[in-house]
Amino acid sequence: MRNPYENGPERPVHNGVVNPVSPVIIIFFLIMLGLELAFTLGNLGMVGGPQAVGWRVSAIQDYGMNGALFDWMWEQGRYPWQHLIRFVTYLFLFYSFTHFIVAGVMMLALGKFVGEAFAWWAVAVVFLGSGIGGALVWGFFLNDSGYLLGAFPGVYGLIGAFSYILWLRLGQVGENQFRAFTLIGFLMAIQLVFGALFGARSDWLADIAGFVSGFALSFVVSPGGFARLREKLRHQ
Repeated sequence: MRNPYENGPERPVHNGVVNPVSPVIIIFFLIMLGLELAFTLGNLGMVGGPQAVGWRVSAIQDYGMNGALFDWMWEQGRYPWQHLIRFVTYLFLFYSFTHFIVAGVMMLALGKFVGEAFAWWAVAVVFLGSGIGGALVWGFFLNDSGYLLGAFPGVYGLIGAFSYILWLRLGQVGENQFRAFTLIGFLMAIQLVFGALFGARSDWLADIAGFVSGFALSFVVSPGGFARLREKLRHQ
């Protein structure tokens, strides 16, 4: 029987002409799309009646990651469940349909690549875990009383997993492993340029934290990752 990983570490072989996107990424995308369609059509008055105009605002207030609320929980030492779920639910809410499209396209593309190497549950752990990590760092280190919204911290987590896969493969063939971080370096450079031209947003810190979280989580959730990590620690 052919070894499914003989083409390189962490890359199973698919027999289809087009490798499918990880099913969990499809599910996440459809949830986001459904919400965006409801918000957009509601704002246009096509569904939901007059009250639908405020659906997006209400959802953001109830499920977005809020900096002032984070500070309150930290200072009071109280973490109600209805607020803790914001660390995940904010990933599925966007400022606009355009905001969703950009994040959604990146999520599908990266989810396809990472899903070729990782199990569906591992892709979910990377995406959601990176979103949580991004929100924690954003809330803890920034004094921002506004909202953190959108899938980008989770998307950057998938970039972290993508970089981890490249990092392993480059190491296996004896090439410079720092090349694995070309994509994140390029994206950070773009953010710096846009920040200089149009003003920087505070969510860049959540994106970076999401990338670091995704890269770190990949050491554990990738195929054989925990055993590989244990072996590395044993030899240090």
